[in-house]
Amino acid sequence: MSINGSAERAAQVLSRPFTVGGMTVPNRIAMAPMTRMFSPGGVPNAEVVAYYARRAAAGVGLIITEGTYIEHPSAGLSDSVPRFYGEDALAGWAEVVQQVHLAGGRIAPQIWHVGVSREEGAPPHPEAPVLSPSGIGLNGEPVGRAMTQDDVDAVIAAFAEAAANAERIGFDGVELHGAHGYLIDQFLWGATNRRSDDYGGDPASRVRFAAELVAACRKAVSAEFPIIFRTSQWKQDHYDVRMAETPQELEALLTPLVEAGVDVFHSSTRRYWTPEFEGSDLNLAGWTKKLTGKSTITVGSVGLNQDFLPTFVPGTGSEQTQVADIENLLDRLERDEFDLVAVGRALLADPEWAAKVLSGRTAELVPFSKDQLGTLH
Repeated sequence: MSINGSAERAAQVLSRPFTVGGMTVPNRIAMAPMTRMFSPGGVPNAEVVAYYARRAAAGVGLIITEGTYIEHPSAGLSDSVPRFYGEDALAGWAEVVQQVHLAGGRIAPQIWHVGVSREEGAPPHPEAPVLSPSGIGLNGEPVGRAMTQDDVDAVIAAFAEAAANAERIGFDGVELHGAHGYLIDQFLWGATNRRSDDYGGDPASRVRFAAELVAACRKAVSAEFPIIFRTSQWKQDHYDVRMAETPQELEALLTPLVEAGVDVFHSSTRRYWTPEFEGSDLNLAGWTKKLTGKSTITVGSVGLNQDFLPTFVPGTGSEQTQVADIENLLDRLERDEFDLVAVGRALLADPEWAAKVLSGRTAELVPFSKDQLGTLH
């Protein structure tokens, strides 16, 4: 295919609007949630507002914000990561929403509880305990304490309150962070969930916490307000583990979430082109859509030639990640394997990634390098 033909194809495939519930996204490009730690005291400031608005103005259809802490003392691990509670932080987020909307984009906050990934004494609430399903870290070692029923109820209520606030201040949807070995995922994964009560055991029991949480959020927002749920097989610093070994195991975990009210699944992988299970080319987003019938978002090294590991783990790849074509991605979108494409590091490197791809200016795309993490631009 010629360069012009490729550009026309990209524009045609990616420029289609997408509607779920009361939200219509102008195209198929989303910004992936990426923790940036540029919100002093947990409050998104003018620099954060401009960071998101810049990408919406350059053609990103749906922005999913960096992870934001729910109002629970054990939820966070830094006072530079934004909060999703308190009048000051919510006012900052309301300004983000306003500017993204003025630029023509749609936006959903990712709401978050880190669970056992929090270190004892970490801000913004250093006095708070480290909580998790079973008092077991991702490495299998004891840490913190297992959550009581009161803890479970408090966390679920805090997620529901955050979802309600998201709708109240004008967001277009909300994403629940159920991936990467954080709290919700710690319940889903058998290695960290060794409970013997209703929240542990077989997949139907391990998903109970997440399903109750989704149901509470669904009740707290209007019927047309989309709930996105992020999943992953891999966990933080444990990149080869799997939550589900077969499609049947994955279906057992996802079906209760659909019944509880999830509208869209955001399926996090390191490389979007990697098949999830033997015997099929479908990736995790593809399998999730096939098993649930729900819309899905794919993510994982879109527009780049290697995954994120070299950025964080020395010796696992090149220091600089090069621009790569997206022909394989377009093939999959044309087959309706998934519905939206979340772009991460490529959008950090180049705020105009979407505009350049949609207009065929791919020769102008900027490669990603680690030093770009040091600023919001």
